[in-house]
Amino acid sequence: MTKLSVNINKIATLRNSRGGNYPNVCDFAFDIQNFGAQGITVHPRPDERHIRYQDVYDLKKVVNTEFNIEGNPIEKFISMVTEVKPTQVTLVPDAIDAITSNSGWDTVKNKTFLKEVVNEFKSYGIRTSIFLDPNTKFIESVCEINPDRVELYTEEYAREFPNDNFKAINKYSICAKEINDVGIGVNAGHDLSLKNIKFFKQNIDNLLEVSIGHALITESLYFGLERTIKSYLDYLS
Repeated sequence: MTKLSVNINKIATLRNSRGGNYPNVCDFAFDIQNFGAQGITVHPRPDERHIRYQDVYDLKKVVNTEFNIEGNPIEKFISMVTEVKPTQVTLVPDAIDAITSNSGWDTVKNKTFLKEVVNEFKSYGIRTSIFLDPNTKFIESVCEINPDRVELYTEEYAREFPNDNFKAINKYSICAKEINDVGIGVNAGHDLSLKNIKFFKQNIDNLLEVSIGHALITESLYFGLERTIKSYLDYLS
């Protein structure tokens, strides 16, 4: 079964819109795990516009499944991750002013930097993953960086899926196969939803984990959080 890690950034966005601590991100993380999700994902950004750095420390106390911290490995982020020691850290090249993640790493240009960061996190026993566009030209440099996993950036898949699902999945299945063949695990995330997750799962061999936030929280407004999570789990089984 592919594991479901729920990104709770949108819960923090709702909280921050009114101040105070309601909804409480730790309470939501607790319930999400009880509803069957196998992980919690957060993506703190320097301006703390949704998940705050303090949230990460607080969540460490309540996450009893996999804890995945995403972000650009600036100095503050690296310090936080090495202190919290989550199950997994996912390196994402998002600019400070980016609304959301909008590209994977150019692992050719950033190979030396990423290799240093990956080695540091691995020295703490933290599983490392690199956010990557579905382009086979990056695989050789990824092998030299040697992360534990790659998270395929799936925005293009989600955008093209309604038009031609087979065309949308093609480059992802090719890239995932090559990554698996060199012994690196495959995760995926960004704009995956109940509309497109089942087809993605069916066509990506050895898909280990998906990280889903925006769509899942939005769908929960219609169907309820528990029912939505169980629907994802059914599609990922």
